[in-house]
Amino acid sequence: MSLELEPKMMVREAMSSPVFSVSEESDITEVAKLMREHKLGAIVVNNTEGQPIGIVTERDIVLRVVADGMSTPGVNAGQVMSSPLRVVKAETPIVDAMRMMDKLNIRRLGVTYKGQLVGVISHKDIIRIIPTIMEIMRENSKINGATNGFSPSTVGYCDRCETYSMNLRAVDGEFLCEDCRAEEKEE
Repeated sequence: MSLELEPKMMVREAMSSPVFSVSEESDITEVAKLMREHKLGAIVVNNTEGQPIGIVTERDIVLRVVADGMSTPGVNAGQVMSSPLRVVKAETPIVDAMRMMDKLNIRRLGVTYKGQLVGVISHKDIIRIIPTIMEIMRENSKINGATNGFSPSTVGYCDRCETYSMNLRAVDGEFLCEDCRAEEKEE
């Protein structure tokens, strides 16, 4: 019997919830104050029916209001938001969400469950859980005895020399770069 632990974390495990939202008619100054008050980098924008149609990020405010020299009175969230709001399902693997963000060159995705917006996942949320994913991979390596000389490669910092590598492999519960693996074989 093989005990398999797969580091397949789902979006729901890393997303931020609850969702903070404003109407598209909300004054951008009030949106910025809400972001400051709740320490948020973005707020979802809803239409008059309450459906999410976009997102206002700190970057949107800087690029579309401040950099353009706009006077904030009269500027609303609908004018500044990035639209449409891109979404993924809560059960989407994080890797797929990362690929989507990279492909679309965006930093946040809405997260839906049964058709309702339940959270937001950002690149910051994903970075926050990387240590957890690495620990799962280490434990998986120990459990499955990755001493057979082969394990899938990953990206990160070598546990021995602490250099960044695009080709880390699990060896005796540690993630080692090519150089450290070569030294291991020589010993």
